[in-house]
Amino acid sequence: MSEPNTPYQSWLESFASEHGATAGTVHLQQGDDLFLVAALNIPPPLMSAVQHVPHGKGMAGLAQVRKAPVQTCNLKEETSPDIKPGAKAVDARAAVALPVLDATGRVRAVVGIAFTEEGALAIDREKSLMAAAARLPLADG
Repeated sequence: MSEPNTPYQSWLESFASEHGATAGTVHLQQGDDLFLVAALNIPPPLMSAVQHVPHGKGMAGLAQVRKAPVQTCNLKEETSPDIKPGAKAVDARAAVALPVLDATGRVRAVVGIAFTEEGALAIDREKSLMAAAARLPLADG
């Protein structure tokens, strides 16, 4: 992502602010993989690693495959293979990757957000975030 995609960038900044997140990303599905269109507070060394997310890799890829949120309690200390080592560079703790589905249930995008606090997100908060992420404006096609 050489230049931020302004509509997605603006949406991500508003989404993060509204939900108290400190960092975030928006990836659109193109073919089988995910491609970054907006980022907030992602360290420069990590930006190249998150430009293209292969199908099923990392939190975003798992959310894509599962069609369900994938979360971690602490990005800095997570040891699960689901969380890529580079994610520790983000200055955040709790994080969740939220798939954005179209009317037919197909994944169109994945929104990732991270918070300064540590801990699992309650199921009602996760559902609220999923509903909010579903409002990501997507072009047809």
